[in-house]
Amino acid sequence: MKSNTELMENDSENKILKIKEFKEKISIEQPLLLGQVKDGVTNSGAPYLSVTLQDNSGTIEGKLWDVKEPQKNAAKAGQVVLVRGDVFNYRGALQVRITDLREIDQIGINLKDYLTTGSIDRETIVEEVRNALKRLKNPVLKKLLCELFADCKDTFFEYPAAAKNHHEFCGGLSTHVVGMLRVGYAVCELYPMLDEDLLISGILAHDLGKLIELSGAILPDYTTEGRLLGHISIMQAKIAEKASELGIPENDESVVLLRHMVLSHHGQYEYGSPVLPMIPEAEVLHMIDNMDARMEMMRKSLDDVEEGAFTQRIFSLENRMLYKHKKLG
Repeated sequence: MKSNTELMENDSENKILKIKEFKEKISIEQPLLLGQVKDGVTNSGAPYLSVTLQDNSGTIEGKLWDVKEPQKNAAKAGQVVLVRGDVFNYRGALQVRITDLREIDQIGINLKDYLTTGSIDRETIVEEVRNALKRLKNPVLKKLLCELFADCKDTFFEYPAAAKNHHEFCGGLSTHVVGMLRVGYAVCELYPMLDEDLLISGILAHDLGKLIELSGAILPDYTTEGRLLGHISIMQAKIAEKASELGIPENDESVVLLRHMVLSHHGQYEYGSPVLPMIPEAEVLHMIDNMDARMEMMRKSLDDVEEGAFTQRIFSLENRMLYKHKKLG
């Protein structure tokens, strides 16, 4: 196992690059965090590993062919490992052809060097969420939401919004919610028919169930409860439970409407909503949620593409390729 001292000595010979700085046809030898790790077997029966490598600038896929036992033992998700390999272009996206992968001493490693974060700093996110709670006028919704967030403590500001696809970085859940809040206030200005308190409460509460659905803030997987119940049913039940604790009648319309917002926010049965949106605020919540998630997926996919080029096909966006055009203004 290489020590961190040996790695520092290695730095003088091989420059450590951020993943965002990787270019086609360069060779790398540096520590990177292992995200997903999948075993595979070629048609000829040879074992290989397909992995996601990451640092705080981004992620890149890697393949290690003809895997040896020490390499397989070192390939543990959530570990920082020494990666040696060559960067190449595969179907329009950069990948690493890994030639070696080794364990290194995890003592002294700062995981912040390997975890991506969003474009909004935590202080701004905390302030905007607190202001949203303070701005609520409906006494039932305000009491309910303040208590739900008090139970979350700091985890809400640390968890990703998903295990993959969108806002899957540390703090991604709260970044997603703040993005939705900004759009939500603007939509309420455009459409006075909307009840701002109900829409904002729905935005704040709709994904809180992911704090139970996902296993943690770093390289999350789905918990048993998350797989069996899902964040939608978890959260609507949590709202009813919290209302009961606070002495709010179970048939209080504010509570029932908020539960409906959570239950319907995926918009369609096939996307996991047990009911369809039946009030304007629920319809808008679904649209804002979908828009913010898809814009983040598009931003992430286009980041690594040069102007005038297409991305590879993106499964979560109907298997489309995206084109990165020049700014027209």
